[in-house]
Amino acid sequence: MNKAAEPVNTGKINSIMEGTSIEGEIRSDSNLRIDGRVKGTINVRGRLIVGQTGVIEGEVSCQSSDIEGTLVGKVNCQDLLSLKATAKLQGDINTKKLAIEPGAVFTGNCSMAGGVVKEMDPVRLRTETARQEGAPAQAVR
Repeated sequence: MNKAAEPVNTGKINSIMEGTSIEGEIRSDSNLRIDGRVKGTINVRGRLIVGQTGVIEGEVSCQSSDIEGTLVGKVNCQDLLSLKATAKLQGDINTKKLAIEPGAVFTGNCSMAGGVVKEMDPVRLRTETARQEGAPAQAVR
Protein backbone atom coordinates (compact mmCIF):
# COMPACT_ATOMS: atom_id res chain seq x y z
CA MET A 1 0.00 0.00 0.00
CA ASN A 2 1.45 3.35 -1.06
CA LYS A 3 0.86 6.29 1.32
CA ALA A 4 3.14 8.74 -0.49
CA ALA A 5 0.31 10.98 -1.78
CA GLU A 6 -1.19 11.88 1.63
CA PRO A 7 0.57 14.27 4.02
CA VAL A 8 0.74 12.87 7.55
CA ASN A 9 0.57 16.07 9.62
CA THR A 10 -1.18 18.69 7.49
CA GLY A 11 -1.77 21.07 10.42
CA LYS A 12 1.88 21.32 11.42
CA ILE A 13 4.43 23.56 9.72
CA ASN A 14 8.18 23.12 9.86
CA SER A 15 10.04 26.35 9.34
CA ILE A 16 13.52 27.31 8.20
CA MET A 17 13.94 30.91 9.29
CA GLU A 18 15.68 33.80 7.55
CA GLY A 19 19.42 33.73 8.29
CA THR A 20 19.54 29.91 8.31
CA SER A 21 21.36 27.95 5.59
CA ILE A 22 21.07 24.22 5.06
CA GLU A 23 22.90 21.98 2.60
CA GLY A 24 21.72 18.44 2.05
CA GLU A 25 18.40 16.61 1.95
CA ILE A 26 15.18 17.59 3.75
CA ARG A 27 12.27 15.13 4.11
CA SER A 28 9.01 16.12 5.77
CA ASP A 29 5.67 14.39 6.27
CA SER A 30 3.99 17.74 6.92
CA ASN A 31 4.13 21.29 5.57
CA LEU A 32 7.37 23.23 5.27
CA ARG A 33 8.05 26.97 5.13
CA ILE A 34 11.44 28.23 3.99
CA ASP A 35 12.56 31.81 4.64
CA GLY A 36 16.27 30.94 4.72
CA ARG A 37 18.52 29.21 2.18
CA VAL A 38 18.47 25.54 1.21
CA LYS A 39 20.86 23.88 -1.22
CA GLY A 40 20.01 20.28 -1.98
CA THR A 41 16.93 18.07 -2.24
CA ILE A 42 13.56 18.76 -0.58
CA ASN A 43 10.81 16.12 -0.32
CA VAL A 44 7.60 17.39 1.32
CA ARG A 45 4.44 15.29 1.55
CA GLY A 46 2.45 18.45 2.31
CA ARG A 47 2.66 22.05 1.19
CA LEU A 48 5.95 23.85 0.55
CA ILE A 49 5.97 27.61 1.12
CA VAL A 50 8.98 29.63 0.02
CA GLY A 51 8.79 33.08 1.64
CA GLN A 52 10.07 36.27 0.00
CA THR A 53 13.51 35.82 1.59
CA GLY A 54 13.61 32.08 0.87
CA VAL A 55 16.14 30.69 -1.61
CA ILE A 56 16.26 27.09 -2.82
CA GLU A 57 18.93 25.63 -5.09
CA GLY A 58 18.19 22.04 -5.98
CA GLU A 59 15.36 19.62 -6.57
CA VAL A 60 11.93 19.93 -4.93
CA SER A 61 9.14 17.37 -4.65
CA CYS A 62 5.90 18.36 -2.90
CA GLN A 63 2.10 18.02 -2.80
CA SER A 64 1.52 21.75 -3.44
CA SER A 65 3.61 24.90 -3.25
CA ASP A 66 3.42 28.69 -2.91
CA ILE A 67 6.61 30.41 -4.02
CA GLU A 68 7.31 34.04 -3.14
CA GLY A 69 11.12 33.80 -3.09
CA THR A 70 13.76 32.31 -5.38
CA LEU A 71 14.02 28.75 -6.61
CA VAL A 72 16.74 27.49 -8.97
CA GLY A 73 16.33 23.86 -9.94
CA LYS A 74 13.64 21.31 -10.66
CA VAL A 75 10.12 21.28 -9.15
CA ASN A 76 7.85 18.23 -9.09
CA CYS A 77 4.47 19.26 -7.67
CA GLN A 78 1.57 16.80 -7.46
CA ASP A 79 -1.20 19.42 -7.35
CA LEU A 80 -1.03 23.25 -7.50
CA LEU A 81 2.18 25.23 -7.94
CA SER A 82 1.57 28.92 -7.30
CA LEU A 83 4.16 31.55 -8.25
CA LYS A 84 3.41 34.74 -6.35
CA ALA A 85 4.24 38.23 -7.68
CA THR A 86 7.71 38.25 -6.06
CA ALA A 87 8.66 34.71 -7.16
CA LYS A 88 11.74 33.99 -9.28
CA LEU A 89 11.89 30.45 -10.59
CA GLN A 90 14.63 29.23 -12.91
CA GLY A 91 14.38 25.58 -13.89
CA ASP A 92 11.95 22.88 -14.91
CA ILE A 93 8.43 22.45 -13.56
CA ASN A 94 6.34 19.27 -13.51
CA THR A 95 2.93 19.99 -12.00
CA LYS A 96 -0.77 19.27 -12.32
CA LYS A 97 -1.86 22.94 -12.00
CA LEU A 98 0.13 26.17 -12.37
CA ALA A 99 -0.81 29.70 -11.26
CA ILE A 100 1.46 32.66 -12.03
CA GLU A 101 0.77 36.12 -10.63
CA PRO A 102 1.77 39.26 -12.54
CA GLY A 103 5.35 40.18 -11.60
CA ALA A 104 6.55 36.60 -11.16
CA VAL A 105 9.57 35.54 -13.20
CA PHE A 106 9.79 32.03 -14.65
CA THR A 107 12.56 30.75 -16.89
CA GLY A 108 12.58 27.12 -17.95
CA ASN A 109 10.39 24.28 -19.13
CA CYS A 110 6.93 23.40 -17.87
CA SER A 111 5.20 20.03 -18.02
CA MET A 112 1.55 19.90 -16.98
CA ALA A 113 -0.47 16.82 -15.97
CA GLY A 114 -1.11 15.89 -19.59
CA GLY A 115 2.56 15.15 -20.07
CA VAL A 116 3.03 17.84 -22.73
CA VAL A 117 6.33 19.67 -22.46
CA LYS A 118 6.25 23.26 -23.56
CA GLU A 119 9.44 25.25 -23.84
CA MET A 120 9.04 28.76 -22.61
CA ASP A 121 11.10 31.87 -23.11
CA PRO A 122 11.93 33.91 -20.06
CA VAL A 123 8.65 35.35 -18.91
CA ARG A 124 8.26 38.48 -16.92
CA LEU A 125 4.68 39.43 -16.30
CA ARG A 126 4.15 43.06 -15.49
CA THR A 127 1.16 45.28 -15.24
CA GLU A 128 3.02 48.31 -16.47
CA THR A 129 3.14 49.05 -20.19
CA ALA A 130 6.38 48.08 -21.85
CA ARG A 131 8.05 50.90 -23.71
CA GLN A 132 9.12 50.05 -27.22
CA GLU A 133 12.81 50.54 -27.82
CA GLY A 134 13.75 52.86 -30.66
CA ALA A 135 10.35 54.53 -30.76
CA PRO A 136 10.60 58.31 -30.89
CA ALA A 137 9.45 60.16 -27.82
CA GLN A 138 6.19 62.04 -28.22
CA ALA A 139 5.87 65.61 -27.08
CA VAL A 140 2.95 66.50 -24.87
CA ARG A 141 1.41 69.95 -25.35
